[in-house]
This record gives sequence, structure tokens and C-alpha cells, in this order.
Amino acid sequence: MINYNNKTFKAISNSESGEVDENTIFHYYQKENIVWGTYNGPKIKFGTFTGTIHEENYCLHFAYQHVNDKNELMTGKCTSTPEQMPNGKIRLHETWQWTCKDHSTGESIIEEL
Repeated sequence: MINYNNKTFKAISNSESGEVDENTIFHYYQKENIVWGTYNGPKIKFGTFTGTIHEENYCLHFAYQHVNDKNELMTGKCTSTPEQMPNGKIRLHETWQWTCKDHSTGESIIEEL
């Protein structure tokens, strides 16, 4: 089983319509099948996420919200599929959608530090 508790991740790629960039840092916590955390970066003053872990494939399903550098409240939903890298670290392949503004979709990848 993958344990996300006390893991720190950094974004390595994101779709153009996203606000996460390579300087965005995520802090993950876990209790049983619940995952939550915080994130921030140059375009994001403060963000939070809460979700669940699928028991069979360890995918994460969560909702997120943040205040961006324009002081806008942004909200969305995301599914993250984990990949165990050869060095033992976790890489998350994410598909997401804004639940505000234009409701656009995107993909991102974040890796454990």
C-alpha cells in the first residue's frame, strides 16, 4: 500500500490553464483512506485539498481550493494516479478540472521530494 502521510511533492508539469507551476510545493497527510494537505507557490498564496484513496489502485480523488496571486478563490476536482519510481519515490499523474470560472480541464505531474 502507498502511504501519502507526511510526503512533500513538487510540480514538474501542468497544462496551460492551470495555476500550479514547478515552484509549487504540496504537503500531503493521510489517515486510513482519507488524504488532505496544503500547497502554495508563486501563483498560489494558499491552497488546501481533501479526498479519498481508492483501495484497489491507490488513486486519489479529491477536491481542491486556493487563493491565487490575484486574490481569486479557485476551486476544482482532481484524480491522481500514482507511479512508484525506481528510486522509491512517488510520482502522481493528475487529471483535473476547475469547478469555477471556465470549468476547463488539464493534466499535471507532481513528484515526491
